[in-house]
This record gives sequence, structure tokens and C-alpha cells, in this order.
Amino acid sequence: MAQNDLSTTKSASRLVARLTDAQRSDILRDLADATEERTSDLLAANALDLSRMDQADPRYDRLQLTAARLRDIARDLRCVAALPSPLGRTLKHAVLPNGLELSRVSVPFGVIGIIFEARPNVCFDCFALCLKAGSACVLKGGSDARDSCTAIVGLIHDVLQRHGLPASCAALLTSHADTDHLLQARGLVDLIIPRGSSRLINYVREHAQVPVIETGAGVVHCYVDRAADLAKALAIVVNAKTRRVSVCNALDCLIIHRDRLDFLPVLARELTAKGVRIEADERAWQALQGVVPPTLLAVADDQSFGTEFLALRMAVRVVDSLDEALLHIGRYGSGHSESIVTDDACAAQRFLDEVDAACVYWNAPTSFTDGAQFGLGAEIGISTQKLHARGPMALEEITTYKWVVKGDGQTRP
Repeated sequence: MAQNDLSTTKSASRLVARLTDAQRSDILRDLADATEERTSDLLAANALDLSRMDQADPRYDRLQLTAARLRDIARDLRCVAALPSPLGRTLKHAVLPNGLELSRVSVPFGVIGIIFEARPNVCFDCFALCLKAGSACVLKGGSDARDSCTAIVGLIHDVLQRHGLPASCAALLTSHADTDHLLQARGLVDLIIPRGSSRLINYVREHAQVPVIETGAGVVHCYVDRAADLAKALAIVVNAKTRRVSVCNALDCLIIHRDRLDFLPVLARELTAKGVRIEADERAWQALQGVVPPTLLAVADDQSFGTEFLALRMAVRVVDSLDEALLHIGRYGSGHSESIVTDDACAAQRFLDEVDAACVYWNAPTSFTDGAQFGLGAEIGISTQKLHARGPMALEEITTYKWVVKGDGQTRP
């Protein structure tokens, strides 16, 4: 992508910022209708991408669109359209002793670049949130989703043009060279958000000259405490691991207190019945001998802990104390989502206070780490850093602010 193409998107961002919230919402509702009307076209494009990927690849589920998923996407677009505008809100207000009136007001970023891998639904989510938040967007999907992203962004362009807006309000990049141009586009792009593997996020962080909000890599733990209830632990662990294995909030490592080692065979039977391969430390491996199929049980190695599996694989670690569990999470966690199962309120509060992650849970699965589940309508990603935004990023998190100062001729002494 040439610099003048990004300049066109920068110019388009001013048009987006001038739209009323009602106009932005109308565009999103029209896009929802168009998505349902052109489902067959979108599925045909997606089928081309799917034909190039092995169905055993854990990314296949992320890549796949279905009629049901497109209906859900249309529903989410209407949900975002109905949300209150995040713009023009007064975040702070004061009148100084000299009579100056100060207001801190929420405003658009301008141009937001999103770099992602094999998840074509991201095109819809990110366009909707950026538009509602008054920004233009530049989308760079992975080559695995090339045909799907092209069809989706083509649909977005059709809707934009019906509303008198240029296609450059939502630009699509297709090559690796385009990625490097985007990362170096200071003055033309205001923010970049990578969504995907740690390799992608590291590449963006190391090469970007534009501000970056890191999202994604989720090395997720659940600690089953000595005071845990078996029914709760079973429901929470199985849901966190098997609800959808290819997403960043899926469970990667079960940590279990030695006093609840008797829970492990029950948990393991349920997990392996769903095809989960367990990589167990020595104590866990001994407890599972003869309990689960040998083909689904292995001794954990150096790669088992601290790995985001995105597949039907899970590590298991037995610990002697809450302190040991906290140390393990501190060493191997990625700052995404962590959970404790316990009926001990004091242990739970220590976990919630001391675990350094964007989302921490007590007696609930990490599968809830999702913008829609948090009532945010949708999300542009899960931020694992601490500057500007943390956790699910939705409309408020993709706005910035400026100070508006009103006077009546005051001067500074």
C-alpha cells in the first residue's frame, strides 16, 4: 500500500468523524441486513479459504463462517448500532478560580489499523466498532482468510457507498509489504491493534512506529483450590477448555491443589471424553494412570507450561499451596484471563488481588472474557497491557479525549 492510499483513508476519517451517531447506526443496520441478504456469497468466498486449510488445523474453526455465525454477526452489528455513542462525553469538568472552564471530552482516534490472522469475522467487528467510535479503519487479515476478507470488505464498501461515503473509510490490505507500510505510517495512522498469535504481536511491537495496543496471546490458567467444590470445578474447567478451543480465552493449564487430587480423575474423564489431550506433571500423571486413554495422556515437558494451545490440549500442574499456584501463574501467564475455583473467600480474594491479569475470575470460567459477554456489544480485542486499555476493548476503549478550554479573555500572569 502506498502512502497516498493511507492519506486517502486519513482524509476519509474526517468524514466519519463528522457523521452523526444516527447516521453511523443507520450504516451498521444496513450492513446487518446486507450480511443476511448475501450470506450465500460470503459462504462461497469462505469456502475457498477453507479448501486451502487442513480441517485438523486448530485455526480451521476460527476461519470458518456458517449461516448461523453470519446471523450472529448481523445481530451483533445491530447491537453495536443501538449502543450509546462513546463520543462527545464530558469525562471531567471544572471551573478554575480565574474563570476558565475546562472539559475533558471523548473524541475519535482517527485511523485505526487492525492486523489479524485467520478470523474473517474480525472485519465486521472492527469496522462496526471503529465506525461507531468515529474512526476510519485499515484491516489487514492473514492470507488464510484472503477470500473471506475480500468479500466482507467488498460488502462494507457497497453499504458505505450507498450512504455517500468513500470505500477508503474501511481499507483492506492484502500483502506482507502492506503490513510494513502500515506499521511505519506515522502521521497517517493513529493506532494499531494486532489480534492473533504471540508471533504476530511480537512482530508488530518490534516493527511499529505507530502507537500499538497489544491484544491477544492468552496463556490461561484455572486453579482448583483445596476448598473447591467438585461440581463447580467440573463445570468451570470443562467449559473453559472445550467450549471453543481456538479462542484466546480457552483454558491452557489446570492447576490443582494436592488436597483435591481426587478431583483430577473426574475432571480428566470428562475432558478426554471430549478429545482433550492432557500433558501432566509427575503427580498428576501418576493420579491419571489407568483413568484416561494412554493416547490422551503424556508427561508434561518444558513446552507444556506457558503455551497457548488453541487446540484440544491442556497442561496439568499439582501444587501444595495457593502461594505456589500464584507463583506458577506469575511465571507462565500472559496477563489475559485467570480463574480460581474455591469456596474459601479469603483464598479467592488473595487470588483476585494478587494475580496480574486483565480479567480475574472466582468460581466462573475464563470463557466469559469477551466484549459481548461483558455487555459491551462487541470487542476489537482483549488488551493484555496496562496503558490506555485493559481487557475487552469496545467503544470507550477505542476513543481518546481532548481538553476543551473556554475563557473570556483571561491571560496567565
